[in-house]
Amino acid sequence: MRFDCLVCGEPTYLNPRPTSSAIVLDGRDRVLLARRGADPFKGLWDLPGGFCEPGESLEETLRRELREETGLESEVLGTLGSVPDRYGTDGVFTLNAFFLARLHEGTPVAADDVAELRFFELAELPASSEFAFACCREAIDDYRRRLAGTATTRRS
Repeated sequence: MRFDCLVCGEPTYLNPRPTSSAIVLDGRDRVLLARRGADPFKGLWDLPGGFCEPGESLEETLRRELREETGLESEVLGTLGSVPDRYGTDGVFTLNAFFLARLHEGTPVAADDVAELRFFELAELPASSEFAFACCREAIDDYRRRLAGTATTRRS
């Protein structure tokens, strides 16, 4: 979507902001969720990750965000796909890339804008209403379908 400045005519585009997030597995098929410590949606569950910074690839963003939010280095295992969303009810539009990842040795400790980190069995994830962003639940659901052999390619 394009908007032209009324004063100078310079075009501005309403492009989504890129993010990288991960389904972090612990070797026992449990998924790491992060409870948000800041708005939007403070207190709700999220997948660890965040916004890309200038000059970063999606994978670099993911490794940086995982380090900031867990205190641990990580390994990106593969790409799952991307899902559009919005950062908050009236926030910026986002394009969210999702990866499979694992953390290196150690115990993850909630840091940065994360209030709590917890591993969940896939069958015992919080309800959809407890997730901050629909895109995260959609990525998890797609991952489950892949495990079952019924993955969709609608958004990947």
